[in-house]
Amino acid sequence: MSITFIHTADWQIGKPFASLTDETKRARLSGARLTAIAQLATCVTAHQAAFVLVAGDLWDSITPTKALVSETLHAIGQIPVPVYVIPGNHDHGAMGSIWHQPFFLKEKEALSPNLQVLLAAEPLELEQVVLLPCPLLRKHESTDLSQWLRDPECYHNLGNKPRIVLAHGSVSTFGSERFEDDEELGSSSANLLDLTRLPMDELDYVALGDWHGTKQIDAKSWYAGTPEPDRFPKGEAHDQGNMLLVRAERGKTPEVNVLKTTSISWQRQSFHFAGDTSFDAFENAMETWLGKRVNQDLLQLSLRGSLGLEALDQLLTRLEVYESRLIRIKLDNQVLPDPTAEELDSLGQSRQNPLLARVAAQLNILIQQGGEEAFIAREALKQLYITNKAI
Repeated sequence: MSITFIHTADWQIGKPFASLTDETKRARLSGARLTAIAQLATCVTAHQAAFVLVAGDLWDSITPTKALVSETLHAIGQIPVPVYVIPGNHDHGAMGSIWHQPFFLKEKEALSPNLQVLLAAEPLELEQVVLLPCPLLRKHESTDLSQWLRDPECYHNLGNKPRIVLAHGSVSTFGSERFEDDEELGSSSANLLDLTRLPMDELDYVALGDWHGTKQIDAKSWYAGTPEPDRFPKGEAHDQGNMLLVRAERGKTPEVNVLKTTSISWQRQSFHFAGDTSFDAFENAMETWLGKRVNQDLLQLSLRGSLGLEALDQLLTRLEVYESRLIRIKLDNQVLPDPTAEELDSLGQSRQNPLLARVAAQLNILIQQGGEEAFIAREALKQLYITNKAI
């Protein structure tokens, strides 16, 4: 008998996004993580999933605020099937953490009785499936929490139901590939999982959490990734913003389909200016990447090449517009000033300000000579042009 369910992980509700200084934009990102729960409820209904597995890090910390706890549990309560969750490294299950607090326990019963937290490494036999949880009870574990699944005794009397593992951490064949960025700094030396030592014939699916991109590890083991991206992508392998629809059956390879759930885009783009004539091409590229959307995108943008002084001033003005529209623009602007002949003439022949003309001429000489001083001279000439324009 087969069973269909949804595998998700790394919601990290309450993530602060401290790199954003605008409080409204931080709230936009945080709110999207709660909205993802509503998207999950829609997926459950659309695909007739029997239950939901959350493979760790439902919250971003072990002490979310009471208001956030209530809001999260209310959203989970709208999911029309049971939801099973294990603690991850961000919301580990040590005594005193959220999972043991009286307020959480009362609100769970009142708002989301469909939620069940799995804090013990022991089989949980349900009507149609057996769950084999590997919960994190501390932020960093030096031992492999899946090692209890190596014991043949734990599979006795489990019958012919599909057997599903829940675990949170880095698999040993993948740990060296992990990376962190400025959105989240951490260590990959703890919470290692050695799936190669598990009796895979006894298991039908391994639902993993911790890696924030969707990734298949072997025929039966998958990272779901985070349902809402929380960092800029670093290659095609880092596929964020998904949940997994899984169809498992005892003794068979599971069928896994990726469900796209993201509502906010995180993009990495680059553009090279080859003179003023490429400015329109840049505008067209930005239109392609962002359209007319407002407060829905984060963009890591790398700019190279050169522009005339007037075009460079226009670029800075356009970047101010994009900064207002985007949740965040992480800009690496290395565009060099390259004055046109007309711009140099307008500075060098300034009758109203002979001193400005002489300075512009000297800067142009340095630019023509090249070297390190040429870069400084270009920047100085740009500022001189902008100042003269404003007078």
